[in-house]
Amino acid sequence: MFVCLLLGLLVLAPASAKKKDPRYDALSDTYKAWLEKIELLIADEEREAFLQLEEDYQRDAFIERFWKIRDLYPDTTRNETKERWETLLEEVIDVFGSMHDQRSEMVLLNEMPDSRIEFRCTGVVVNLEAWYYRSSTRVGYEFFVLFYQRYGAQNYHLWRPGEGLGELLDNSAAAPGHQRDFWQSLSTCQQGDIVERVIRILLSNPLEFDMLEAKLTSPAVSPSPEWIATFDSYSTELPENAEVFAAELLLDFPSRYQTRTVMQGTVKIDPTAVGRTAMEGHESYDLLLSGEILRKERLFENFRYKFDFPATAIGDAPIPMSFERRLRPGSYKLIVKVEDLASGRYYREARDIDVPDLDRRPRPPPDAESAAILEAAAATLDVDVTTIQIVQPRGDMHSGMVRFNTLTTGDDIAEVVFILDETTRMRKRTPPWSLDLDLGRVPQTRQLQVVAVDAEGNELARDQVTLNGGVHRFGVQLTEPLGDQLYEHSVAATAALAIPEDSAVDKVEFYFNEDLVATLFQPPFTQEILLPTKGAVGYVRAVAYQPDGNSTEDLVFVNAPDLLEEVEVEFVELYTTVLDKENRPVLDLAEADFTAFEDGVEQSVVRFDLVRDLPIHAGIMLDTSASMEGSIDGTKQAALQFFRDTITPKDRAALVTFSDYPNLAMKFSNEIEDLAAGLGGIKAERGTALYDSLIFALYYFNGVRGQRVLLLLSDGKDEASRFSYDDALEYARRTGVAIYAIGLQITGKGAREAKGALNEISKETGGRSFFIESVDELGEIYAAIQAEIRSRYLIGYQSSNVEGGRGFREVSVAVGRGGLKAKTMSGYYP
Repeated sequence: MFVCLLLGLLVLAPASAKKKDPRYDALSDTYKAWLEKIELLIADEEREAFLQLEEDYQRDAFIERFWKIRDLYPDTTRNETKERWETLLEEVIDVFGSMHDQRSEMVLLNEMPDSRIEFRCTGVVVNLEAWYYRSSTRVGYEFFVLFYQRYGAQNYHLWRPGEGLGELLDNSAAAPGHQRDFWQSLSTCQQGDIVERVIRILLSNPLEFDMLEAKLTSPAVSPSPEWIATFDSYSTELPENAEVFAAELLLDFPSRYQTRTVMQGTVKIDPTAVGRTAMEGHESYDLLLSGEILRKERLFENFRYKFDFPATAIGDAPIPMSFERRLRPGSYKLIVKVEDLASGRYYREARDIDVPDLDRRPRPPPDAESAAILEAAAATLDVDVTTIQIVQPRGDMHSGMVRFNTLTTGDDIAEVVFILDETTRMRKRTPPWSLDLDLGRVPQTRQLQVVAVDAEGNELARDQVTLNGGVHRFGVQLTEPLGDQLYEHSVAATAALAIPEDSAVDKVEFYFNEDLVATLFQPPFTQEILLPTKGAVGYVRAVAYQPDGNSTEDLVFVNAPDLLEEVEVEFVELYTTVLDKENRPVLDLAEADFTAFEDGVEQSVVRFDLVRDLPIHAGIMLDTSASMEGSIDGTKQAALQFFRDTITPKDRAALVTFSDYPNLAMKFSNEIEDLAAGLGGIKAERGTALYDSLIFALYYFNGVRGQRVLLLLSDGKDEASRFSYDDALEYARRTGVAIYAIGLQITGKGAREAKGALNEISKETGGRSFFIESVDELGEIYAAIQAEIRSRYLIGYQSSNVEGGRGFREVSVAVGRGGLKAKTMSGYYP
């Protein structure tokens, strides 16, 4: 993996050319040494950004971030890339004496060669080294390189065939034109025949060597060019000759959060000191707050907030820009910069702060079971306030009876209410605050809430978790405000996030009604929101974004009257394929050609697209049971071809293999090499657990949005599943994943039932079934599936069913043009 990271990141460049910059001369020896150490790894734009930094703490933070973005395994405590680079540096300095010898540079770029010959033949050639690579980090085929040492020089240089043999000859050797004498003399030396072969290979095609050298020594490229701009955006330095305005910075330390102290900051600005942004008659104050916190002269953390205040909401009152940080007790330096986006003016203040260690007044848990859970979870919660937290059960794919425990603090809890999917399941009035819940036969996605109330029935705290949400779920939940509390002047909105694996959060926006209040770019995602009037009625909305633009949101009403009834309206997306009589996709239809129905009631379509270019998440599910033994090689090749033909950079594919149990052979990826690796080593053996494996594969899609398809290849005969066919069918209906089932050589006893099962599952999910006799037919089948999923219509509507209920809702799509057939999922569970 390390070799993949260095691919295309390095450059051979003279150190002296880069060290003439006066900003380099002004650096301390520590930072000069660092730049020299990573000279071949740093991109020009990264070096320029580093030289522009003014403070040592910024340089330290830059170095830390520089290595972090190159870390192959960011979830581990080690940085393997940094460790490998430092190991290579030690090796080349030990072997070659310097990192600036071109042999050293070749190793840093391409690792050590597979073989290396040090050639000494005085009177014929200068000192040479011939290197052989089977392949390198940058080149996937074998090649030779030759290094030579000029007279009186210490370092070696890479020999290029275009330089001619004269560069290699010893002073006492024959003239360059007398090549016959040269080759004859060379052959008399020990290992001369090997060196002669290397030189002749390199001379045979100088143009090819030039292309090889370009691959081996291409310029450095940052693995994430955006990180430099992101790093700069957090800086608190003011631009040269910046205009400034006055403001007031207020700090308070009101409470604890676990082992840290909460610091609340507010920058108060006179509205006459800043400008207004006017757009279509709407005026607002648009301000960007950046902050840095230093501890012991090193950057401890930085943060950034964007505020958008409607001018009508501010009036003549000061503009309050609030922020919250959670710090361990101790001494820090806080630097705050505010940029007025309307006028381009700035406010900046640096202040030394002492974060107090607040009195925690610990109280023991009310029962032994809670104490054991608390210890096992290693949780140190804030005991100055009443809290409740659900302890997630271990593992995933939860079904059947599952025990749920909670962690609580405070001694004023009189009752805990357990709510599953909006239905109250239990009210407990004595600890332990735990409950056994039946989650059903199959692992459905469920919402569990717990609410702690006092003796008068007032809500004290609540928590919510998503069960069986999957590793791809991206969600946001507003844990504050609480719907039944009264807020007079402000609301401390707090958002909790569920983030998919291998992903990140770009930002979280907070709204009051539809007015954007603040944008937060890093946790904690907590923001004080001023109410426009005392006790104002409205709603707080939090919207979280991923770097690719995918978003999710949550909404909570504030100060709503008891008679307000929240109506939950489902937005339904139907990916629909339209086929003609020859089963060919039809692509020239308009929105007016479609009619959508739910439970027989016509729906009003609010979104319509032909989705040829929308990203696809595709899974291939391969039967590897013993009955597939003669077909494994063919199925692997067909699956690989499907990946090659279908998966573009914006798509993702996964591979699930199964015999008597399922196996995630390759998680979602768009790298064909990774998907091909998942196909390697597959062996046909054991029995067939088709229905268990189908539920497993569909579960893996949990949290994935947009177009989702699963290609299932099997002989269709289930022999070892714990779940039944009915379980698998119901679960498939719940997921909304289109299943394309391919039955291979389904014959003999039970063939009719097996074909019927695959056909029904495909039909119910909006997919299609195929039945073939040979794996040679798979290529054509996969091509047809690929064409179909690239030719679907997206029909979206807001369900007119507002009566609630969690029963199955049947859907269908009709096409007004004759001779055409529309395929979509048969329904959904709200």
